[in-house]
Amino acid sequence: MAPEDLVRDITKLMREGDREELISLLRNSAREGRLSDALATLSTREIHELADTLGDDAFGDLLGELDPPDAAQLLTRLAVRDAADVLEAMDPDDAADVVGAFDEADANRFLVEMEPVEAAELRQLLSYAPDTAGGRMTPAFIAISADLRADQAVVALRQLSREAETIYYVYVTDEEDHLIGVLSLRGLVLSPPQTPVREAMVTDLVTVTVNTDQEEAAQILTAYNLLALPVVDEQGRLQGIITSDDVSDIIEQETTEDIERLGGSAPLEESYLRARPVHLVRKRLGWLLVLFLGQAYTGTVLAFYESTLEAVTALVFFMPLLIGTGGNAGSQVVTTIVRAMGVGDVVFRDIFKILWKEMQTGVMLGLAMAAAVFVRALMLGVGVDVGVVVAITILTVVIWAVTVGAILPLILRQLRVDPAVVSAPFIATLVDGTGLLIYFSVAGFILGL
Repeated sequence: MAPEDLVRDITKLMREGDREELISLLRNSAREGRLSDALATLSTREIHELADTLGDDAFGDLLGELDPPDAAQLLTRLAVRDAADVLEAMDPDDAADVVGAFDEADANRFLVEMEPVEAAELRQLLSYAPDTAGGRMTPAFIAISADLRADQAVVALRQLSREAETIYYVYVTDEEDHLIGVLSLRGLVLSPPQTPVREAMVTDLVTVTVNTDQEEAAQILTAYNLLALPVVDEQGRLQGIITSDDVSDIIEQETTEDIERLGGSAPLEESYLRARPVHLVRKRLGWLLVLFLGQAYTGTVLAFYESTLEAVTALVFFMPLLIGTGGNAGSQVVTTIVRAMGVGDVVFRDIFKILWKEMQTGVMLGLAMAAAVFVRALMLGVGVDVGVVVAITILTVVIWAVTVGAILPLILRQLRVDPAVVSAPFIATLVDGTGLLIYFSVAGFILGL
């Protein structure tokens, strides 16, 4: 459905007052990624009408389905008081994402209009880095005292259920809010009424701290098959939870960033279609300059071995092939290792296993490529000696490329640098220069240059 058709359907349903059908249309369009462009074409009066038709709760749910910058743009078209009411109706973590899309001055305009408790809640969430567990968590959870009985806990659960984002788990805290246990909803309901919560709760807890990286938190939640993961501060006080529906958002964001870095570009903070060309330039220029310097090093190597190239002109024929093969081999490994790290398949302690596996793989790949390039050299009639030089070089370059591609991402992760910065263009540029050094060294040894 084209954006203009979607706008026509939205305005038609608003005129007819068909709220349920309107909500269904908006929800489906948001999930299909078609809603933002359509809403952007509505007038301010129509946005007000849409908010009034839906009500604060449904309009807040709608904003939660959109990208935070898109949701923030919609909020700016409402009166500040109305926007504050919508933020109060949203899940705290979604509201924090939307408010975080504003600069500090604009964010404060909405926060000062909100109820003090909700505003304080959002300010607390906004104090954490957005890519941490604290920045991702929601404070909408249920916590009870260990001194309650099971039947008392069920009564408390009924009273507090509206305040929680999920009630699959009931958390048990002490007087100072330290997390000391957890109960599943099923376990609580099936416990005999007089059973003390202290006896029914599970104390073998899986938690993360507010400063844990969001990707690590998502991996932990997935690895333990949890529906929610408690987030604590450094003193063990329960601050919030990360729910299972947050995982898909985290994985999508992290995967997008890794793919952009692997392509040799800094990640975008907004969607591609919304990004202006000057913003794309800022994201790409730094990497291009780094790669330019690397390629300049390749030119320096060629200049140094100019006399060798003059003596055996045939060596020039194979330079693009050697450079391309080494870069491609390294890029294959980097992409595989970064992805394996992203899903928690490999960690730093696996470095020697990975190195041994990739070196074996590199030898087999190198031998296959060496045989192919030797045949190619004979077909070109450059002589057996040059063919041997090229074959040995490509074997060495492939082994070197896969070795670097295997260990560099692991080392960077250990240094707390995103391993995705070891992009395919970066590895290709690194292997270009070193590959030529290997090439001319082998040629000099075998050909006596």
